[in-house]
Amino acid sequence: MAIVVKLDEVLHDRRMSLTELAEKVDITLANLSILKTGKARAIRFSTLEAICATLACQPGDLLAFEPD
Repeated sequence: MAIVVKLDEVLHDRRMSLTELAEKVDITLANLSILKTGKARAIRFSTLEAICATLACQPGDLLAFEPD
């Protein structure tokens, strides 16, 4: 896949668990886990905005383009 989700790295840098982020963003742990593992097919801008606000980061910190 060409779009890589770097949520794990950002969470590690912020010393925050996936469960803690799920609670703060008000998204299910299952959906956040799907995003983290790169299995998500889409993400709503409102969800991306909430994650960025909570983690104090930019969308580019969470997503990267890596050609196959």
